[in-house]
Amino acid sequence: KMDDDDDDIPQLSSHTLAALQEFYLEQQQREGMKTSQGFNQYSIGSIEEDWQLSQFWYSDETASCLANEAVVAAGKGGRIACVSAPSVYQKLKEQDGKDFSVCILEYDRRFSVYGEEFIFYDYNHPLNLPENLLPHSFDIVIADPPYLSEECLQKTAETIRYLTKGKILLCTGAIMEEQAAKHLGVKICKFIPKHSRNLANEFRCYVNYASGLD
Repeated sequence: KMDDDDDDIPQLSSHTLAALQEFYLEQQQREGMKTSQGFNQYSIGSIEEDWQLSQFWYSDETASCLANEAVVAAGKGGRIACVSAPSVYQKLKEQDGKDFSVCILEYDRRFSVYGEEFIFYDYNHPLNLPENLLPHSFDIVIADPPYLSEECLQKTAETIRYLTKGKILLCTGAIMEEQAAKHLGVKICKFIPKHSRNLANEFRCYVNYASGLD
């Protein structure tokens, strides 16, 4: 028998309600910061990481270090491709006006806000790329495959080899050292990248050229 009163409707506890209101307030404040004057749409955090897509942003210091390395490695007027490495792309865009060009290959379509520099990329189809993305047209490719599996690395490596004129900067787990050498001929660097949130797996950088990361 249906009861006429609302006693059975679940109510949020005052503690849960307060926590929820605080969450929404923080969200509104973040949105307010984004729309307020002076917000840089390219800054890290302007698009929040999505763990379901295996996204983990670098710390500000790491993203800056990798971006600066890419600029030096690319050289004056160089072209840089960021494959599944959006926080490095964002740091590169903060250096607006510098003498280099950059594009981002990324599965997450939220990054399409960056216009023509955004190229939708699914590592399962490594060479499914736009016709205007010519082979060996980037001075350096910096890549961070989304998953720590040989299959993911192998497929991403196909993309990297297609894009690069030669230089490769790979960021992935320490456990992938052997596979990274096998598929891309890269060696581990002394520089240890950090993320804005601590990851369970040890993370490292790999290069195939004389870099500033040692």
